[in-house]
Amino acid sequence: MKIKCVWEHNGNDTLLYSSNFIGAFTRGASKEIALSKMQSEVEAYLRWKNEALGEISEVSIEQEKASTIDVCDADSDVIFEEEKKPLTMDEYRELKALALKSARDFLVLYESIPDKHVSCLEPKKTFLGMKPCTAEEMYVHTKSVNSYYFGEIGVDADNESTIYDCRKRGFEELEKQGNFLENKVILGSYDEEWSLRKVLRRFIWHDRIHGKAMYRMAVKTFGAGSCADVFRFEG
Repeated sequence: MKIKCVWEHNGNDTLLYSSNFIGAFTRGASKEIALSKMQSEVEAYLRWKNEALGEISEVSIEQEKASTIDVCDADSDVIFEEEKKPLTMDEYRELKALALKSARDFLVLYESIPDKHVSCLEPKKTFLGMKPCTAEEMYVHTKSVNSYYFGEIGVDADNESTIYDCRKRGFEELEKQGNFLENKVILGSYDEEWSLRKVLRRFIWHDRIHGKAMYRMAVKTFGAGSCADVFRFEG
């Protein structure tokens, strides 16, 4: 089995995405560091999906994007070449189901945190302002991209109720557009290219970034076993 990757970087700072395990990613101060983490990331990703991992034959970089944004803080504007292709209904249904599973599991993780307003993490400034430290802050931030991501492809969505509910409503609004499977590439905010495939990947990726952060924060703050390892980070 080959893990195909897209390499987005600002100097040496690296975000590495798998383009055939949608949403799986690693970060590192260099490409080599990020590459060294990719197999274990895909293993955790497949545990989360309840799928077996075959023998890894190669981890290869299929696309590169040099960026001027803060990829060290998980800022991103890359669009994969694969994300410019039309979708079949079967592909859409599979990716939609994964994006909704991700939202549901993120909610389960958040709800399992013993105290959503307590954290051992030190505040840190990022490109978005102060980095979310508590479970509550991480949850609100992760949910808040719903209207943004859908809006970039012309879908009127909101951030009301739970992260699962607002994402589900967004897909319902999308599906009212008869041509959504054409997967048109749209130039959105900040001259960033978007497509439906990219939105689907970004939801899973963004949940995974903040799911890891929330899980690790909870273990460090409250101890091992203090929250649900719903994303199967530990095995």
